[in-house]
Amino acid sequence: MRIFVHAKPGASQDKIEKADDTHFVVLVKEPPKQGRANAAIVKALAKYFSVPASGVHLMSGFASRQKVFEVEM
Repeated sequence: MRIFVHAKPGASQDKIEKADDTHFVVLVKEPPKQGRANAAIVKALAKYFSVPASGVHLMSGFASRQKVFEVEM
């Protein structure tokens, strides 16, 4: 399943807000440096969808707030 994520790094808490079936806003505590925020987003999405972190792949938007992930379900 392909999902579209608006990332908000440096938030006060980790949180996922669902806009619709394929669009999410993901807030993570990690700063957007050295891929740490992306790793935290992968971990949060894996927990949200109850899949292993290896089942969540960043497809595009590594350095952008607008990201596309593939979630293997």
